[in-house]
Amino acid sequence: MSKGVNKIRKSINQRKRMRDLTSGSASSKQITPSSMPQEEEKHGFPPVVTKQTFPGGKTSRRLSGMVIKGMLSVMLFFAAALLLQTDSDVLSGTKEWTETALTNEFPFARVNQWYQETFGEPMALSSQSANKGDSGQALPVNGSVSESFQANGTGVMLAPEKETDVSALQSGVVTFAGNDRDTNKTVVVQHPDNSETVYGLLSSIDVHLYQFIDSGQSLGTFSPDDDSQNVYFAIEQGDAYVDPVQVIQVDDTP
Repeated sequence: MSKGVNKIRKSINQRKRMRDLTSGSASSKQITPSSMPQEEEKHGFPPVVTKQTFPGGKTSRRLSGMVIKGMLSVMLFFAAALLLQTDSDVLSGTKEWTETALTNEFPFARVNQWYQETFGEPMALSSQSANKGDSGQALPVNGSVSESFQANGTGVMLAPEKETDVSALQSGVVTFAGNDRDTNKTVVVQHPDNSETVYGLLSSIDVHLYQFIDSGQSLGTFSPDDDSQNVYFAIEQGDAYVDPVQVIQVDDTP
């Protein structure tokens, strides 16, 4: 009788050990969600792609956005090119506006002046008020006119006797600061009245592009030497140059 009971107990213990081994091996094998068939696959449709399928989803979206922006830029470029080449009377107004927007310099100085008049000085782009320094127009350097506007055609040549700072005629924004083919080191300043002043043949430049400056602020320096004795100065209003002598009281005796 006792032998039969011992056999039964051994059989029960063996079955328990087998169940424990089976459950342990099953739990060690984790089935990932992607390996489970979806309802769509059961019915013959392709699986639904979710954000969890691709860990780099944000990168993919960023690249897609850049591609779309690039395509839109190319489309805009070709649309503008086609518009400028068309002779249709219907699109004449749009063509004229596009040509103006692409060729005319943005009125930085006038916008800055409007901003200061509307919202005040604390948020102005210039370190000081663009209006306070305009006490009066004067030559950018101390010197006589060595070449008149009539002889030069676009501006005048000023001959300083010694090293000096080259100052802005009035407040505005720098729209060019670099080397010009004709006047070497040159600074062009745009003013709120849409006029521009040009300062060329400088020895050094102390301002940078799109910098807002005040009237009388130094744009650079000029040091006369054997190769250069003059500073070039011009005033452009609209699409024409004007004689600085007619705008400023200067000594125009060569």
